[in-house]
Order: sequence, then C-alpha cells, then structure tokens
Amino acid sequence: MTPPDIATLGALKKSGYRPRGIRDELRQNLIEALREGREVFAGIHGYQHSVIPDVQRALLSRHHINLLGLRGQAKTRLARSMVGLLDEWVPYLTCTELREDPLQPISNRAKAYVAEHGDLAEVRWMHREERYFEKLATPDVSVADLIGDVDPIKAANLKLSYSDERVIHFGMIPRAHRCVFVINELPDLQPRIQVALFNILQEGDIQIRGFQLRLPIDVQFVFTANPEDYTNRGSIVTPLKDRIGSQIMTHYPEDLETASLITQQEARIAPGLREAIDLPEMAATLLEQIGFEARESEYVDPKSGVSARLSVSALENLYSTAERRMLLNGETHTCIRLSDFAGVVPSIVGKVELVYEGEQEGAHSVAEHLLGAAIKRLLPRYFPAMEKLKQSDPNNPYLGLINAFGEGLRLDLFYDSSDADYRKALEAHRPLLDFARNHSGKIDSNGFYFAMEFVLWALSEHARINRDKLVLGLRYSDLYAGLFSEQAENDE
Repeated sequence: MTPPDIATLGALKKSGYRPRGIRDELRQNLIEALREGREVFAGIHGYQHSVIPDVQRALLSRHHINLLGLRGQAKTRLARSMVGLLDEWVPYLTCTELREDPLQPISNRAKAYVAEHGDLAEVRWMHREERYFEKLATPDVSVADLIGDVDPIKAANLKLSYSDERVIHFGMIPRAHRCVFVINELPDLQPRIQVALFNILQEGDIQIRGFQLRLPIDVQFVFTANPEDYTNRGSIVTPLKDRIGSQIMTHYPEDLETASLITQQEARIAPGLREAIDLPEMAATLLEQIGFEARESEYVDPKSGVSARLSVSALENLYSTAERRMLLNGETHTCIRLSDFAGVVPSIVGKVELVYEGEQEGAHSVAEHLLGAAIKRLLPRYFPAMEKLKQSDPNNPYLGLINAFGEGLRLDLFYDSSDADYRKALEAHRPLLDFARNHSGKIDSNGFYFAMEFVLWALSEHARINRDKLVLGLRYSDLYAGLFSEQAENDE
C-alpha cells in the first residue's frame, strides 16, 4: 500500500497520468474486472443473479443508484464494496479541503495555487479506502451539513464579501469530491433538503445562500431506502427520483443454504469457540428457517421485514449458550443442542416488529412459536412427514415413541446438564434411540443427539406428546397425562 513516488505537478505530468471522473473510473475498472473474470462484490451472497448484475449495469451506465429494500439486505455493504472498483491511488492538491485533481482543479483557490507554483505544486496521493463517505439521513440534517454555508467568522477575519468563495464552509458532499458518497435512509431527509440535491445530481454544481457557485463536484451517489409503504416517516420527492439513474430492488436470501452462508460469514464467534463447540448441520438449518418463518408469520409485520441480522445474532447467542453450559460443567468440548435454542429467543424478540395479534401473544411467545413452526417445516427434510400419519396406523414409524410415553415414560432435559447426563437421558428412551439410528442417513455425525431431541420437539408440535417448560429445562410426557395434570392444577 505504498503510494507512487510522485510529489510534484511536473513529475505527475511526466508520468503520463490522465484525470478522469469517478463514474468513468468505476466504469473502466468494472469493464476490466468483468473481462478478467474477477469477483467484484466479494462477500455478498445471494445477489449473483439479481442485484449485482443490476448494479453492474448501473455503473456501466454511469448512473447514480438508489438501493431500495427492507432492513438487513446488505444495501450499505453493497455500496461500500464499490470502493474496490476505484483506482488504488489518485493524486490530489493539498491547498484545499476538496482534494482536487492536480490536472483538473475546480476551485478558484486551487487554480490560483497551480498558477502560482506551476510544476512545483505539491501533490499527494489518496488511497481508495479514503474515498468513501457515508451519511445517515435524519430529520435534523441541514443543507449546511450536506452542501455547506457561508462562514461569517471567516468572512470577518479575512475581510471578504459573503459572495467570495473563500468564506464558504463546505459540507460533506463537496468534501466527498471524487469519492463514493452514500446517503442511507434517503426518505428521512426533509423534502427541502432533498431539493438541495437537484443541482448536484443533474449539473454537478452547488448553490449556497442564493448565489451561484460553479463548482463541478464529481461524486458517485448511492442512496439507500426502505420501501415507502414501510417508512412512514417520509418519502423520496419525485424530482429527486427522476434524477437518480437506477433504482435497484434488494431482497432477502431465497434459500436456506445462502442464508446460512451469510450468517456464518457475518457472525462474530470468539476465537477457538467453533473448534470447541460442534454445530450440527441440522442446527444451522433450523436457525435459518426461523428467519424464513418470521417473514411469513401472521404475527410479524411484513412491511418491516426481518433482517438477516436476526440469524447472525441468534448464532452468536447459540454458541454463547453452549459455551456457558460447557463452562458450568467444566467441559472443553460440546455440541449444540436443540434445548440451547432457548438462548436464541432474546435475539429474535428484538429483531421483529409485531402486528397487533403478535403484541397480544407477546414477543417471547411469538419467538417460541417461530421455533416450533421451523421445526415442523424441516421435519420432512430429515424424517418421515407426520401430518398425514394416523396414530392408530400400525405402520406409523413414530408409534413406538408415542406409546412409550403413553406407558408412563417421562423425559426431562435440563438446559445446563453435562454432555454425559444429556446423552444418558435421551438414550433411556429406547424407541427414540432406535428411531434415530434407523433414520440417521440424513444426519451428520455430530448431530445424532440433536436429531433425537428434534424428533421429540416435532412430536410435541404435532400434538402427539406433551412438552412442558420447566424452570431449568424441558419435560416430555404423554399428551393426555399432561392434560390431566394441567386439569388437576386448575382444580386445586
């Protein structure tokens, strides 16, 4: 990351350097990357055949871009990745805060500096990582923040007129000259602030306090926004929409495999924890299915969306739940259990916006409902489907499991029990052990006991057995025994 060894304007001219606008720069570098088959937006999954081609088309067209989508759809990450298409180093003049191109100065001050010093004008180099600016749009953002304003103190000290360019305090956009500038949540900008962007987008110049200042700012704009029917706080004014070249719709992952890939990439798991704690494939899939269920749930507001951060936070909590249990038992290695998903609930309740029915149920109840719905949905992926099976059918593969509970078996699984006690408790249910062995073909080696617990939970979700929530764990018992005990408690 060493900048070129060129420190003066004369040396820069001799080097053969030719200036170009940032949108031309992005276009040419994208063309080279596509021709060479290089990955342009690394680390962004699920958009290879939808969003990324649209973004590439927009950049080839030299368009400003609006990324429209619900929360947690990698809009900002996508915008930040565009920096990788910029030249690694570009030269700039040190005499102004606008970091202008030495061969194409835009301010009067920079032009005067070049005229005075000629080929001895000082040149420095800016790395592409410095060419990214980001602003979260909030209702209190002003024109002065984004574009600039006249500084009366500077005018008084320099004894200059307010119409003199030198008294201007430039805002974020002029300071982002030759950079990628991202405005997140664009509809939150007040309409009068959005109007102030018209000239910059269309003509590349700015106006401050009513007097015309021809300053051809060169910026690649990327806006992000939630759909207007969700964000009731505001909207994008029509003339501004008209000046944004491409509006691109983002989306959530369309399959569990892609969602899991994103979660594994983004989750911040403590060093060494992945080696100490096994994550069965079934557990990782179940974690992602919860998010998919939430996006379809009648209790969750579909206009709000369910961020991919739900699965990321849930995975982090899942590892931490197993880690805590491992520490309490003095163990150095363990495996994720289905009962560990109790630790995932806090990650769910803070990531979903509930409709009225969901508020009535309560956030924790909705989170547990989503877990149960995910288990029911995934059951046929690993075991025989249960919906159409009759309990009286002698060929019902679950009959032995259900009858064992009917004969008085009760199974308690405690959240913090040691691995040895946990496995002993599951193995005590002989029909369950035999069932898991008979259907182990689709289960990875470290997910055997997770699968046994998965079957128990699925049976309870299908009302074949009873599942009670204890203070320290879960209890599985006969369905009717559970009903009788509940009736007895009510009678008392």
